[in-house]
Amino acid sequence: MMQYLPRILLLALIITAASCKSTRKIQTAISKKDTTGRVVVINDTHADSMKYIQNKVESVMANHIDFKTFGATKLKVNFQDKDGEQPELTVNLRMKKDSIIWVSITATILNVEVFRMRITPDSVILVDKRGKVVHFRSVSYLRELTQLPFDFYTVQDLLIGNPIYFDTAHVISYRKSNQSLQLFSLGDLFKHLMTISDGDNLVQHSKLDDVDPIRSRTCDLTYSGYVNSNGIRFATERQISVSERSKLDVDMNFKQFSFNETLDFKFPIPKNYKRD
Repeated sequence: MMQYLPRILLLALIITAASCKSTRKIQTAISKKDTTGRVVVINDTHADSMKYIQNKVESVMANHIDFKTFGATKLKVNFQDKDGEQPELTVNLRMKKDSIIWVSITATILNVEVFRMRITPDSVILVDKRGKVVHFRSVSYLRELTQLPFDFYTVQDLLIGNPIYFDTAHVISYRKSNQSLQLFSLGDLFKHLMTISDGDNLVQHSKLDDVDPIRSRTCDLTYSGYVNSNGIRFATERQISVSERSKLDVDMNFKQFSFNETLDFKFPIPKNYKRD
């Protein structure tokens, strides 16, 4: 079963975060001028430009989702990899902020739970119900396994719909159009081209590229289907595309979800399962 663990972890967590390709596409997107928008490169201290960017960044961060608990049931996950389209998964997700991420994965067509996972800031437990094996790992092991520089808190933000790897202190350019604005930040790890909607400043799209030019990874994240849940603007539809040596496309559709309700995080482990 261990040969399938990297894929299962990626799907269970939807941790296709922050993967990167060459910088050329980002630079093209940033520098290209057309009739719908204009590029402004912030390489000086022009007060108007700096103030405009500061205000927009603050508006984006004002939409940051804060929560105590989050629960999602009947989360539909479709994915396609190098072997083609795979069977649909139904995911139940529970999170306690900065503490626990609890995931149950069911094969939709069979309506049978196949995996259950519990993640804390320093550990991961994966129960393989088909193989009757329990895998005990650390978060650092997951970084090694997936070759993605994430931690518990990045995964938490990704699942809840907050921007990831967006260096607010290093936004170096922007492009305006009639209905959206693109912000380009250059961080220590990633180049991030973020598109936000005009007016409500909600994230529509993120494109992440590795600062390391040797890597050939890329990640595109699209957010849509926003609904207002007691003042929280939540994207119910996500499309994630990751590629390096091969490509993985993931579609997520949140059917039912809630914030700040009392949730059960019990995680029983069958005694007869093999420990790994």
